[in-house]
Amino acid sequence: MAAAVAADEAERSRGRRAALSFAAIAVLLGLPLWWKTTETYRAALPYGDIAALGRLPGINVYVGKHRSALVRAGQSLATLHARLQQLMQVMSFTASSIAAALSDRVPDGQLGPDAWRHLKSSLGYEITFSLLNPDPKSHDVDWDIEGAVKHYVQPILDKLSLVANFSVDSQILYYAVLGVTPRFDKESSSFILSAHSLPHVINPVEARLGSSAASLYPVLNFLLYVPERSHSPLYIQDKDGAPVATNAFHSPRWGGIMIYNVEVPASPQTSLPLRVDVDMVRVMEVFLAQLRLLFGISREELPPEFLLESPGSEGLADWELDHLLWAHTLENIATVSTTLTSLAQLLDQISNIVIKDDVASEVYRAVAAAQDAVAELAEGRLRSAFQASKEAVTSSERAFFDPSLLHLLYFPDDQKFAIYIPLFLPMAVPILLSLAKMLREARQSKKEPTKMD
Repeated sequence: MAAAVAADEAERSRGRRAALSFAAIAVLLGLPLWWKTTETYRAALPYGDIAALGRLPGINVYVGKHRSALVRAGQSLATLHARLQQLMQVMSFTASSIAAALSDRVPDGQLGPDAWRHLKSSLGYEITFSLLNPDPKSHDVDWDIEGAVKHYVQPILDKLSLVANFSVDSQILYYAVLGVTPRFDKESSSFILSAHSLPHVINPVEARLGSSAASLYPVLNFLLYVPERSHSPLYIQDKDGAPVATNAFHSPRWGGIMIYNVEVPASPQTSLPLRVDVDMVRVMEVFLAQLRLLFGISREELPPEFLLESPGSEGLADWELDHLLWAHTLENIATVSTTLTSLAQLLDQISNIVIKDDVASEVYRAVAAAQDAVAELAEGRLRSAFQASKEAVTSSERAFFDPSLLHLLYFPDDQKFAIYIPLFLPMAVPILLSLAKMLREARQSKKEPTKMD
């Protein structure tokens, strides 16, 4: 009898040890292993360096020994100092140019109209020259666009190649109208496009262009419009009702349109279609001026007695290229700072976003390139500063738009419980029941000696 009791007690003791061992393995080994293998991986990011990009100190402008200007010194030093300041504003950077470069960070009320005129910095641009002939039965228009691009456009694009890559194409669109009915002016016997109607011209025309839909880069459209005979001659008026000298207008960050009127034949018996040879010199003067405006290369109003050397056939002076490189570098650094700050705030607010090593490496690369751009900018090495800023923008956008950041973004906690309960419940119930049984037996063993007394 005593042997049976001893055997039963040994069996119970063995069962208790087994239950305790299973519980210990599950708690001490299973839970940490599950927690480690299912946790959201988040690589370390340079949050301090990202915050430092948003509070960069002021940088002195380095003009360089090859950017010279001559100032007459026949006056007092105070007058000479004032003229030097005026000259630096013309050839360097004004408050408006700085605000335009930092347009994403400056409140709208503090920006002038020119701040929204220039193009945003991009790796490339596509330029499209379009001839719109709405009345091909009356006008046989011929334009030497290939020769004009070669002689007038390509030189300035070669100089701007430091800023971005350019591609140029051209097209002729027949039966393409402006979409706005001009007003007939009896006094001048001509048709008028008022300033308030110009914004309504672009949308109908843009639907016919078809160039921006498949483009990876911003598209600059330059349109030459030959009015139909029923609306000729056609002139553009400004806000004050005065005729525009160039008979053209431009839309910020889009392009420009020029209206090219055809001389009415002296004899009504002239056979149609009328041969029209476009004066490409006059047209390209307008388009190149609009191109300069779109890139923010418009010159400040010169003070009296100031003379600036002509940029020549290139259409762009060296100091203007410096100004453009500086503005785009500053804009790129601001873009990198904004992008990385937004990414850091997003990752800090949502803890279940996965941060892979390749995303972290892109962030580190963007921060390092932005810091290099700031250092090169302070030394006056604008070309290397601009290249570093482009690399920083590319890396920051790769990190921000990495698809791996969205893998667990829409995986809420209730779905986690729905997945893990069927896995853990069958294992946890036997362990918990065994532990409960052991507790009951322990309580009973404490009470039995008391009853025997």
